[in-house]
Amino acid sequence: MATKNDGLADMHEVCDSCGRSTPHTVTVRILTESGKRQNAEFSREPYRVSECQVCGETSSRRMNNA
Repeated sequence: MATKNDGLADMHEVCDSCGRSTPHTVTVRILTESGKRQNAEFSREPYRVSECQVCGETSSRRMNNA
């Protein structure tokens, strides 16, 4: 996506770095978990990525634990 929808992806969450509820941009990214090139396309998983708009701290969490 080439454009950013200001305000649509922003959520308030508790930031571990700031220690309070701050606005976060939340996205879903497909990340490759395997470091090996062979069969890397089979190790891609969706992750929820949250970035604090105050301090820039990011956190990610795997969305499915199959």
